[in-house]
Amino acid sequence: MIYLDNNASTPLDPEVWALMEQASTVHGNASSVHAEGQKARRIVEEARESVARLIGGRPEEVFWTSGGTESNAMAIFGAVADRPGRVVISGAEHPSVREAVSRLAAAGREVVTVPPERDGSLDPARVLDAVSPGTVFVSVMAANNEYGALYPVAEIAREARRRGALFHTDAVQMVGRLPVDVAAWGLDLLSASAHKMHGPKGAGALYVRRGVRLVSHTPGGGQERRQRAGTENTLAIAGFGAAARLARERVSSDAPAIARLRDRLERGILEKIPGTRAIGSEAPRVPNTSAVLFEGVSGEALLVRLDLEGVAVSVGSACSSGTLAPSPALLSLGMSREEARSVVRFSLSRMTRVEEIDRVLGLLPEAVGAARDAAAVAASQGAS
Repeated sequence: MIYLDNNASTPLDPEVWALMEQASTVHGNASSVHAEGQKARRIVEEARESVARLIGGRPEEVFWTSGGTESNAMAIFGAVADRPGRVVISGAEHPSVREAVSRLAAAGREVVTVPPERDGSLDPARVLDAVSPGTVFVSVMAANNEYGALYPVAEIAREARRRGALFHTDAVQMVGRLPVDVAAWGLDLLSASAHKMHGPKGAGALYVRRGVRLVSHTPGGGQERRQRAGTENTLAIAGFGAAARLARERVSSDAPAIARLRDRLERGILEKIPGTRAIGSEAPRVPNTSAVLFEGVSGEALLVRLDLEGVAVSVGSACSSGTLAPSPALLSLGMSREEARSVVRFSLSRMTRVEEIDRVLGLLPEAVGAARDAAAVAASQGAS
């Protein structure tokens, strides 16, 4: 299997797995006062420190969750529960942000959605134009999960906070792939997830700047300073801590190497296959992501053909897979529904090898040609 769907989930790093195996021998509950419980507590707190160092925060500002989706929900509902006022988001947000905010709108909350530019970038001035007096919460993702665009969260955060709004960023696709500094950027809230950075599934984190108060996410116990009750997932948290430590050590060297592979893939596709274009390639992007529009091709049909050849790619967000509707994030760029359905996402990691990229480039022209032929036949049959 050639795995190019790392924005959905990354392979577990062997070093992370080794540490998790060690942690699996600790049976205590991290809230227990006996020696075995305190072993578990040390695992939880050492991991918290590793994640805090990765993002430039303090350990006491890191709260554990089950993943990026829960972190986003914890930030959004916790921040606005007792703060009446406008909520502002970008039009490219992950479904977990869009749908959470939709619930707020259904309950009568004023919500303003600011679309990105057609090249995939986001104009901070347009976002800040929406941050009128009475705005209480702004959420703009750090890196788009579908086409990789980087958004100017630091610039937006500073001004949004000056105007009295809390600022949150979904940084799930950025943390561990590029340097992050919550303090320097002036963030109030940041979401991260272990399995996007070669850690385990089931572990996420929410950074909450010291002094920011959230309404309790899950009542019922004293865990996570009463923000999220329930026994900590010690094993997954240990893995998150290990993945964070490795990412901090490697991010500066990994990012350029991954970007070179991404560019090799993208350049090869555009040269070998007519009727293709890379989405958002003119705007700043995370180094691992390439979303390519293949004219005259159903993205799902091409995905299936590549899967049969042992290549894993994706269309749209993994959290929205199985839906027939085109991606709202792609539609927000001004694409037609047909164009949005023709986009395939290739997302790499530090484990991707040049031979794999070249193998995919060898397979793609025939796969795209066959998919286009099939689409043409289907169209002619439908016309008749």
